[in-house]
Parts: sequence; structure tokens; C-alpha cells
Amino acid sequence: MPTALSRPYAATADQQRPGLPVRGRGGRGGRGRPGLLSVRGPRGRRRAPVGVLIAAFVVAAVSLIPLGYVLAQTVATGWDQAYALIVRPRVGELLRHTAALVATTVTGSVLIGVAAAWLVERTDLPLRRLWAVLFAMPLAIPAFVTSYGWVSLYPSIEGLSGATLITTFAYFPFVYLPVAAVLRRLDPALEESARSLGHSSARVLVRVVLPQLRTAVLGGALLVGLHLLAEYGALQMIRYSTFTTAIMEQHESTFNGAAATMLATVLVSLCLLLLTLDVLLRGRGRYSRLGSGAARPAPRTRLGRAGPLALLASAVVCGAAIGVPFVSVGRWLVLGGGDLWTAPELLPALLSTLILGLYAAALTTAVALPVAWLAVRHRGWGSTLMERCTYLASAMPGIVVALAFVTVAIRYARPIYQSTLLIVVAYALLFLPRAMVSLRAGIEQAPPELEEAAKALGSSPLRLFGRVTLPLIAPALAAGAALVFMAVVTELTATLLLAPTGTRTLATQFWSFSSEIDYAAAAPYAMLMIVLSLPVSWFLLVQSHRMAGR
Repeated sequence: MPTALSRPYAATADQQRPGLPVRGRGGRGGRGRPGLLSVRGPRGRRRAPVGVLIAAFVVAAVSLIPLGYVLAQTVATGWDQAYALIVRPRVGELLRHTAALVATTVTGSVLIGVAAAWLVERTDLPLRRLWAVLFAMPLAIPAFVTSYGWVSLYPSIEGLSGATLITTFAYFPFVYLPVAAVLRRLDPALEESARSLGHSSARVLVRVVLPQLRTAVLGGALLVGLHLLAEYGALQMIRYSTFTTAIMEQHESTFNGAAATMLATVLVSLCLLLLTLDVLLRGRGRYSRLGSGAARPAPRTRLGRAGPLALLASAVVCGAAIGVPFVSVGRWLVLGGGDLWTAPELLPALLSTLILGLYAAALTTAVALPVAWLAVRHRGWGSTLMERCTYLASAMPGIVVALAFVTVAIRYARPIYQSTLLIVVAYALLFLPRAMVSLRAGIEQAPPELEEAAKALGSSPLRLFGRVTLPLIAPALAAGAALVFMAVVTELTATLLLAPTGTRTLATQFWSFSSEIDYAAAAPYAMLMIVLSLPVSWFLLVQSHRMAGR
């Protein structure tokens, strides 16, 4: 029966869970704390291959470049100047803007995401499967395209209210998807027990259901917060200044000046603050099922007279999140006519986007493989540390990563400055966790016994990987590559700073036209980005249902 356990009881349950007999560094076997990079199983100790270890270490070291850049620039600026740049009124204004936007948007996203998930998964809302798809579809629309849709239809939209409106409808699926997945898997036995004790439906919802959604809600809220800190295009379009928009303005006026560096330092501090808050709020409670048994679908709540109101609310949310961008893009495509599709910049931008996306997807999955392999097959604090390093760069805004790579390339690797290699490496760092998550799941599902059997039959490591391991993890590799490819299609800030001279992608070309208020010329690029991004939205929805066993 799923339940939230107190810490002492959870600790007891963990101790009773069968685990791998592991060996600490320098130990003699038996159960104990994981060692550096080794696992001691029934067949003896397996050491990590040296090549895999070196590759993973290089990936982790490169992932620390953005954080090292921020620290080095702060030290180089000097404490007195850094203090003067951080405590100036402009930073206070940006801090208020950013904090207010994060607070309002995260709150709105949580309210809409949880309500939408509850309507789809726990009520008799008509056309639930259709609503499930529509609530996930905003992920296929870049936030700056959503902003473009609203601004082109309502040019007066601005300020905190406008920014909150746009970003909430763009990002609430980050809360909806995990909460819906958890609701789908919750065993209703606990709720039925609470009702049998005389609790009302509202009290059961507050005391039983919502506590079990805490992890999913916090995870979604964290994603929304990190995306808000990194968002540039959607906010710049309505002239709402945050740290990211200010850093870009500083970079354009004074290339890599101390003021931009200190703004980046504050922005990175906010990212780390969000990550710390997430860890603290999650706590150490346990929510998994104890003992054998199988979950069964929960009975659906009859909406009754509230049904039409629920349908209206769902239609308003989907209309604001996907209707407005589609109507706006379609309107400008009609007004612009067929000549928009024959623009000379369109095909090169599409080809550049596809090429960069394919390069980045291939490189990201390739560099993620050794780190994921060590994290799963050779568990220990060393492999865990290297894995966590790969998440640091992605937690930073794209503009900070781009500034770090610009600085490093100019000072230490000038031949690759303004090259395709540099931007592809930056993409790989930004989107490495997307490949890591898929690869980890794939490697964990691949039975190590098959590899041991092939090794016992005399297969070389390379042959073993090609004949046994690669076919088993091929679906995970493909899924990770697809997620990275779709992320590259809609990436804007790092592309603006790092793209080689003359290179235009769909995102940068769209941004160029929309910045010139040429909404008709920008429409084909917006439509192509949506079309290329639709598969990832569908993929996430399918994965969510698959994880729930449906």
C-alpha cells in the first residue's frame, strides 16, 4: 500500500531491501558503502574499463567549464568591483522582476498543471484522451513563439502580468505531465481506507492524495523555475527585463564586460538556490509501495453539474496555450501568402537547424554513454559525482554557457571560435541530461548476465558491445537523441551567441524577423519549429503512459 513513511521506518525498509553486495575502496567485500568505481557481485569485482573511465572524466570536466568561468571571472573582477556591481540598484530591480515572475508563474503552472492532471486522470471529463494530448501540446511550441502569438494579436500586452500569462501557459505542462503520471499509478486503497474512516472527499484529497503528489509537483516546479531563469526570447518580446535579458543587452553593448559577468554570477546563484530549495522541500520521505500487490485504476469522480464548467476551463487553458499561437501563425501565413514559403533564407535555415540538431544529437548521446554506463554498472561515489557534474551545465541558463564558451574559445582555442564544433559542444552540455535520463533507463533494463555470458564465451570488449549491449540499449539511444534534436531545434540564446558567422537557424531567423516586427516573414519559421517539435511532445506523452503501465 503506497504511503508516506516517517524517516525511521523508511530507513528500516531500506535496510530490508535486497541490495547489491558492494565493496568500499580498500575493503574486503561483503555489504557496505559503494566504493569509488567498482561493484562486487557474486562473480567477483568488476573494474571500470580505463577507456570508459577516462571518457567519463573528460565529459564531467568539460561540464564544469561554465561554473569555472563564472568563478574565475568573479575572482578576476576583484571583490570591491564585484561588490559594487552586485549591490547596484539595477541588480535589485532585476532581482525583483525575476523573483516576481518565478513566484507567479510557478504558482500558476502548479495550479493549472495539477488541476488539468486531476481532471484527465480522476474525473469523468468527456474526451479525456483528447484533453490529455492537448494539455501536453504546449511543449511543442517554443515559449518565444507563444509570446509572438500573443504580442501579434494583442500588442499592448506587457509587464509582469503579460509575462506571467505567457510563461504560465507555455510551461504548465512541465507540472501536468509528472503529476498525471503519478495520479495514474496511485493505488486507490489508501483513499478508500480514509473514506471508510469517515473523511470527506475534500479531506481525502488534501490529506492523502496531495501529499503523494509532492515529489512530482516539486520536480515540475523546479523545471518551470529553471526555464524561467534561462528564458530570453519570450520576455524580450514584451520588454520585461530579467537577468537573462539584461545579460544579453550587456553582452551586445560591452562584449563580456564585468557588469555582464556579475549579472551571470547572480543568475547562477539563483539557479543553485532553486536546486537547493528543491532538495530541502523534497525531504527524505518515502512514497513507494511496500510489499507485493498490484495497483488498480482509481474510480473516477463524477463531475455532475460541474462538468460544463470543467470543459470550459479546459478549453480556455488550451485556447490560450496552443490556440493563440496557432491562430496567430496561421493568420500571418494567410496574410503573407505563398511567397513566404519561397523566401531565400527559409531552406538554408531549415538545413542548418537539421544539421546542427543531428550533430548535437549524435555527440550528446555519444558522450553521455560512458557516464551513464559508469553510473549504472559501476556504482560508487566517483561515478555519482561525475554524473552530477553533467547536470550542472544544463541547470545554468544557455546564455551563461555560451558566454563561458566564447571566453574559453577566444583565450585558449581561437581556431574553433565561431565554428560549428563549438556550438555543437555547447548544445551537448546544455542537453546532456536529456540523453542521460534515457540512457540510464536503457542500461538498467539491459541484463548484465548476457554480457557476462558473452565475455565468458571469449568475446572481446568491442565485439561484446556491438553484438550484445548496443542492440539492447538502441531504443534508449534513439530516444535520447530525439530529445536532444528537438531541444536544439528551439534553442535561441546560445545559438545567437555561438553560431558561426552567416549561419542562421529557424530560431535565429524567426527572432530576426520578429524583432523587426515583420510577423508575416517570421510565421513560416515558427510553423516549421512547431512541426519539428511535435514528435517530442507525443513522445513524452507516450513515455508517461508507458511508465504507468498503460
